[in-house]
Amino acid sequence: MLTKSATIEVKAGPDDGLEEGQFVAYASVFGNKDSYGDVVMPGAFSRTLADWQKSGDVIPILFGHNMSDPDFNLGGVIKAEEDNVGLKFTGGLDLENPKALQTYRMLKGRRIRQLSFAYDEIDSGPAVHDGEHVWELRELKLYEVSIVTVGANQETEILAVKSIPTVAERALRDVKAGRVLSAKNEGELREAHEAIGRVLSALDNTSDEEKASGNGPSQKDSGDHASDEASQKSSVDTSAVELLTQQYELV
Repeated sequence: MLTKSATIEVKAGPDDGLEEGQFVAYASVFGNKDSYGDVVMPGAFSRTLADWQKSGDVIPILFGHNMSDPDFNLGGVIKAEEDNVGLKFTGGLDLENPKALQTYRMLKGRRIRQLSFAYDEIDSGPAVHDGEHVWELRELKLYEVSIVTVGANQETEILAVKSIPTVAERALRDVKAGRVLSAKNEGELREAHEAIGRVLSALDNTSDEEKASGNGPSQKDSGDHASDEASQKSSVDTSAVELLTQQYELV
């Protein structure tokens, strides 16, 4: 599952001719090449919107793609359609939810102007637009729309861009698409693989030493053993941990 984000002008609330708790925005803009060479094509959402309508379910509106906490399920999409600009929708927020109410205040106050959506690629492939090689997104499966504080790309005000993928995600998508894995990505993947091995090895060694010495974790070990525990933890390869953080941090 991938995400794309866009900085857009949002209309929200009665001052914009809407009901309380409602807002209108574009979740995606057609025809713009993002910083990763993707272009969302007109019609990319037509089938998934029809599937959502047929199911009778509501497309959820989340905050920051947080799918694990129900409090971050802020509301639902009331109406969604493709026009000549992109994917336009009207959303309704559950104002009895404190997080939704606060988000609504931020929308009306123009403190948040960015949206994102989670999707899978159903039909996509290489193409040439204005002499440039791009990756066309022709059909997408939509999972949710999110309100986000900061989008992945701040260079263009109205632009659909995806969140920065991990090295592994980029490589997997390129391989599936028949692209040649770059030497840079291959090197980063191998380095990350080695880092994982060093971290697991360090953790295993620490665990074995604790078992042998009888100094395993204990709620009572908060005084004299604090420095010992700190020294044991420091034996983990911190450079490997830092590398993993850099390579696999989600944006």
